[in-house]
Amino acid sequence: MTKKMAVSFIGGIIVSVVALYFAFINVPLAELFNYLASINYLWVLPAVAIAFLSFMLRAWRWRIILESEKKISVWRAYHPMMIGFMINCVLPGRLGEVARPVILQKEEKIPFTTGLATVVAERVFDIGILLLLFVLTVGMLQIDSDQNVAFGSYLLNLETLQTVFNGLLKLGALLIVGIALFSIGKFRKIIYSVVLSMPELLFFAGEKFKSSVRKKICEPVIHILKNIALGFTLIRYPKKVLSCVVLSILIWGLAAFSYYLFSLGSPGVNLTYREMTTVMVIVCFFISLPSVPGWWGLWEAGGVFALSLFGVTAKDAAGFTLANHAIQVFPVIIAGFVSAMLLSVNIRRMSFQGKEYQEKQPIIKTE
Repeated sequence: MTKKMAVSFIGGIIVSVVALYFAFINVPLAELFNYLASINYLWVLPAVAIAFLSFMLRAWRWRIILESEKKISVWRAYHPMMIGFMINCVLPGRLGEVARPVILQKEEKIPFTTGLATVVAERVFDIGILLLLFVLTVGMLQIDSDQNVAFGSYLLNLETLQTVFNGLLKLGALLIVGIALFSIGKFRKIIYSVVLSMPELLFFAGEKFKSSVRKKICEPVIHILKNIALGFTLIRYPKKVLSCVVLSILIWGLAAFSYYLFSLGSPGVNLTYREMTTVMVIVCFFISLPSVPGWWGLWEAGGVFALSLFGVTAKDAAGFTLANHAIQVFPVIIAGFVSAMLLSVNIRRMSFQGKEYQEKQPIIKTE
């Protein structure tokens, strides 16, 4: 493990421990175990089945994005994707995102940079749909203006949610405008020039320091931006974009339905599908922060907070969130290991090779 990864991992552990503390601070351990024992686990089967259907749609979406480079079957896209998700669950640093293009290069001879660009494009679709879901769900929540939810030393209320809602609404609009402008080659060149000239603002620094900033910050930023541009170049056709948008909506709709199905067997969690979608969206925003592999801690904190908005008690919210987290993550780990065995992939070597490969990549040219 590199020094940078070790620092990231330790930081993630600290964040996760703090989040777990806040999530379970008001729940006695005995009550938590009693709740877990009271769940009807027969609902796990349909919940997991629906979750895996959403992963199949993810593989289909990835196949569509990859078509411009090479046509592969859904199953050939499914295995590297599941290995990537599994690596994210068991290793630090979200290495699964860079391991996926490494596996794709090994199995399908698709260039690493192209594979990485398609993963970035996928994430942009996911962010866009999550922002849309946030607007459609959290924006319509009927919460008493006097209701306060204690989360550690913070009191979260309607005003807090409205502030977040307005901020994400603006972020969504900015994302759409940004993607539209970024699709224009001349505009991209302007952005690249601006990023590369940023060190010149440090007029008080020497040339050696400016060169270091340019190499360690500006060039990696441009590399990321060019990966995004390449990813969207691969799906520049309206029909492909529409297909990816529809699939993205179905993917997240099914993910929320998986949450909802499991809640039917969970005492004290009597939420509608729309309300459970809100819970899922809030959890997703929580786990976007750095944490330990598998998002333990932040997932529970997000779930407990979201469920408390709908009047679910701390005990029921903590028990449901912990159990739901387990049934959403452990099947993915198992499926990823199966895919790794089918492709004869050394998981640890592949993930670290992906990290090293990404760091060594030159800045790509898309013009």
